[in-house]
Amino acid sequence: MEKTELASELKRWCRGEGLDETHAFMTIVPEDVEISEVEETLETIKSLGRVRVRGRNFSARLNRRMVLCESKETVREESVPSEVVPIDGGEAWPVIILGGAQAAAEEFNSKLKGLLQAEGKTMEDLKSLFPSTPPPTSSTESILRAVGDLLEKTTKPADGGSYGRLRMFSGALPTPPGEEPFDNWLEQASLMVEETECSDREKRRRIIGSLKGPALEIVKAVRHADPDASPKECLEALESAFGSAESGDDLYFAFRLMQQQKGEKLSDFLRRLERSLVKVIQRGGLPASGKDQARLEQLLRGAIASDLMLIQLRLRERRAAPPNFLQLLTEIRAEEDSEENFCYRCGESGHF
Repeated sequence: MEKTELASELKRWCRGEGLDETHAFMTIVPEDVEISEVEETLETIKSLGRVRVRGRNFSARLNRRMVLCESKETVREESVPSEVVPIDGGEAWPVIILGGAQAAAEEFNSKLKGLLQAEGKTMEDLKSLFPSTPPPTSSTESILRAVGDLLEKTTKPADGGSYGRLRMFSGALPTPPGEEPFDNWLEQASLMVEETECSDREKRRRIIGSLKGPALEIVKAVRHADPDASPKECLEALESAFGSAESGDDLYFAFRLMQQQKGEKLSDFLRRLERSLVKVIQRGGLPASGKDQARLEQLLRGAIASDLMLIQLRLRERRAAPPNFLQLLTEIRAEEDSEENFCYRCGESGHF
């Protein structure tokens, strides 16, 4: 028989005898070999530990006995030889195990459990996750299918974005090399919490994994007081400890004083305004409903180096129905590109 046939026979035999495949194996011996000799010989394989014969069948095709054995230790492919020499000497006996298939199944099963854990789910949740797919069994094929389906259903583009893995933040000043300033870190962490579809447990794991030093101690204190604290509550505690102490009114006053810097593009000034405006709204210095109006008003007031572009975009005439941030940014960038192309063509032709 081929080794694959013998492995199939072993698998059927294990099912018939109710033996755990991870502790079962088979050997092929001459017909006159006694059970005690089989057990003593196989116990010379140290990784098997104590061995007991659980069944014997004569194979006319092999003209030998197939012996089903059970070991005290888990049968592992890497630690069990393919054959063993009898204690009294003579021709080696082949050892047939299911370790390869079983190890593969265990490996995929472990990966599946890890993926489920990362999503805050359990093996029992698979049935509800895949209503059109039969729940996975212990077979390698079904585990592979479940892993593939889980990856397809739970891997979202947002999780792979720039905030999928947060950079480090410790709260130390000045900001150490390789770390983010708090405002930058908080912006990325807030996006991760708001936009990703993973569980709160996974969001907390990502936040905690990006912290060290004083910042980590703050979140540990929050979790100690409330083990079920939400990711948002963790971020609020960090903002209280490391964020600006300015009130919403103070931040709005600073926003109203912002001006375009020398050499700064209008699109870059708009982005800088937006970052400030977001903080104003977060601190309650301005209702969210008024953000488009406030953004346009401050752009018109502070863009001291882009009067011509403001006229071309007719922004002053649009105060009654101000565009949102993305619309405004798109229009400004298009106008900037047009100006750059015009200057390039003038330089090419020698006319200014």
